[in-house]
Parts: sequence; structure tokens; C-alpha cells
Amino acid sequence: MMIKPLSDRVVLRLVEAEETTKSGIILAGSAQEKPQIAEVIAVGPGGVVDGKDVPMTVKVGEKVITSQYSGTKVKIDNDEFTVVRVGDILATVE
Repeated sequence: MMIKPLSDRVVLRLVEAEETTKSGIILAGSAQEKPQIAEVIAVGPGGVVDGKDVPMTVKVGEKVITSQYSGTKVKIDNDEFTVVRVGDILATVE
């Protein structure tokens, strides 16, 4: 099944959280930070939201940083995605 976002929405797949620290200490699941870096899976066409033109500033395949609790979580075919507005994306990661 494929997700096609509408308007100014973007579909993201979260990048897995680090399970070990840089010094090699293994972290328990409860000690791991919630990942905020995600990969862009699909991008909507943009459009007009609240009377303002919203251009899409990200592309499929880019890695981005999102607000920690933004978006709507969706599970399709055992894959978890987050659907966010383009305005909830804070930065791209290069």
C-alpha cells in the first residue's frame, strides 16, 4: 500500500534511535531518546493553506528534523510512518 499526502503534508519514516552511546554503553529502551530525525518518504503537492501559498521545501529521500511530538502516527503493513505539515519540519540534515 502506498501513502500519498495531500496539500502541505509530508510522510516521514523515523530513523532508528541509537542503541549505544559513543563510548559503547548499551542503552535500555526507556533510556533512549525519541528519534527526531526522519527520512522523507512522500511529499504532497503544496497549495494554499489559510490564504497563503505553501511551497514544498523538502524532497523524497532527504533526512529532516521534526518537532518531537508533531504529526500523526500511522501504521501500514507493519511499517510506521508519521504524517506532518511541512511547517513542522525544522531543518534538513546533510
